[in-house]
Amino acid sequence: MKSTKLSKILIDLGLSEHEALVYLASLSIGPATVLKIAEASEVKRTTVYSVVEALKHKGLMNIEVRGFKQLYVAENPEQLQVMLIAKKEELKSSMPEFQALYNLKGGESFIRYYEGIEAVKNIYTQITRDCRPHEEILIISDQESWYKQDPIFFHKYLLDRAQSGIKARKLIAPTNDIEKYNWGTEAYNEEIRLLPPETKLVTNLVVTPRKVLIHQLVPPILAIEIENPSVVQMNKEMFEIMWKSADAKHQQVE
Repeated sequence: MKSTKLSKILIDLGLSEHEALVYLASLSIGPATVLKIAEASEVKRTTVYSVVEALKHKGLMNIEVRGFKQLYVAENPEQLQVMLIAKKEELKSSMPEFQALYNLKGGESFIRYYEGIEAVKNIYTQITRDCRPHEEILIISDQESWYKQDPIFFHKYLLDRAQSGIKARKLIAPTNDIEKYNWGTEAYNEEIRLLPPETKLVTNLVVTPRKVLIHQLVPPILAIEIENPSVVQMNKEMFEIMWKSADAKHQQVE
């Protein structure tokens, strides 16, 4: 018996390939001996014995005794729906444990790694959603390189962030694009100070009230997100030290 669409469905439900073939063969031929099931399923007879036991354990096969013969019979396919419901319930009850693993929490901490510009853009969108109105984010960036990775997206991000009431303070590498794009203005609810002219940045650092994001601006584009109170606090303090000594001529938001 060759693998079919039905056997693939059974495999997707959690059966092995041999279990799927044996179950389908048993459905088609009715009560039968192991030898006949092996012939119909094209699975070795010695293998069928263990497969039948596995199917019995899953509630998909039973034994009928007729005279001196022991025959094996497949259960009604409706049992597959019972299996699926049981799996859904098991998944539902285990979801808190899966969620805990997803968050990768170790106490109050987790680290996530992202690859590609699309994944990185999703993080910036999430930052806007996670921050509350009137909260502040701190940024150290080569704003020109950051913006040009996707001007349409990042322009919208800046507007959405400002409209959400989130304020930003930025330490950026010197660029002629500040006036061109009106960065550091009330339109973006941000304040800009310049880093020394010789500054060469290849990452974008974003410090939110609860997370730190490190976004690599050169290929390969990737990002690391860290949620740890101590790491957040350390980066805030380092930012403030740099902020006090930076060029404030582009300070425009009060």
